[in-house]
Amino acid sequence: MEKNASVNHWRSHSAVTRIDSSAKALDAVPADLSGLRQVSQQLVTHYMGFSDELSDPVTGPRLAEVDTRYADPMFARILELGEPTLLRARPVAERIAGCCRDFALLYVAMARHKGIPARMRVGYANYFLAGWYVDHVIAEAWDAAEGRWRLIEPEIGDDFTPATDERFDPLDVPPDRFLVGPRAWLLARSGEIDPERFLVDPDLAIPYTRGWLSLRHHVVHDLAALNKTEMLLWDQWGILNDEDPLAQAEMLDELSRAMLDPDCSPATLADWMARDGLSIPPTVVSYSPTQFDPLEVDVSPTLASVLLG
Repeated sequence: MEKNASVNHWRSHSAVTRIDSSAKALDAVPADLSGLRQVSQQLVTHYMGFSDELSDPVTGPRLAEVDTRYADPMFARILELGEPTLLRARPVAERIAGCCRDFALLYVAMARHKGIPARMRVGYANYFLAGWYVDHVIAEAWDAAEGRWRLIEPEIGDDFTPATDERFDPLDVPPDRFLVGPRAWLLARSGEIDPERFLVDPDLAIPYTRGWLSLRHHVVHDLAALNKTEMLLWDQWGILNDEDPLAQAEMLDELSRAMLDPDCSPATLADWMARDGLSIPPTVVSYSPTQFDPLEVDVSPTLASVLLG
């Protein structure tokens, strides 16, 4: 597949980023990567209270917003909160409750609405806690002028100070500051980085949130995002249900190398996504932070993405 044709695959919407009722509001947002980032920072408040120094964890009925899966109802909810425009600074109370996935998803939705090839990437950032690679999701957009993909941090503000004090351009995040899932997996497999340094929070002891279980999760979720089936981070299916995260290690090695190949085509990614244990079934288990027990969730509308791009 020619490079331009491959890139164009991510110009069109997925079933998750498709915009219907909110189209008019998105028509008004900027059509450049920097302008879209300025908008994205005003749309979501992190449900754990990470948005800024003044925000608290989200509780009560509004916590349910974190399970909003699709971009159009997310934008619709945002527009219900205060003045119905995306072109303004929003107090925390007028942002939708979500997480890093939602900042990235809304950025990607806006970029695709403007005809910019964009995709969500699942991986780890080393700029939040010194010495740790923290579970995170950012966006990636195509720079037509330079003919390359840029990693874009849609959540942090311009005044953000990295844990190491080594500043970087949030519109062009270096690949060693944000490790996409397959790169993190291979670095851990090679012994270059201790797998226990990859986690959600050093103080969180839940096994699935750290080490090999987390690394496997991020390879599979990054594959899903590259296939335009952008999932909630707490969704689980296929090999993610296997208690041994290294049971499919050789296959995940091969998959990770394929995903990191700059010439990897959408067709190749789709072939991988169709494999047993990786393909997304119509119903997945979701370990939502809103519920004590896991939920079975119908995600069949998400799988319509294959018909859109």
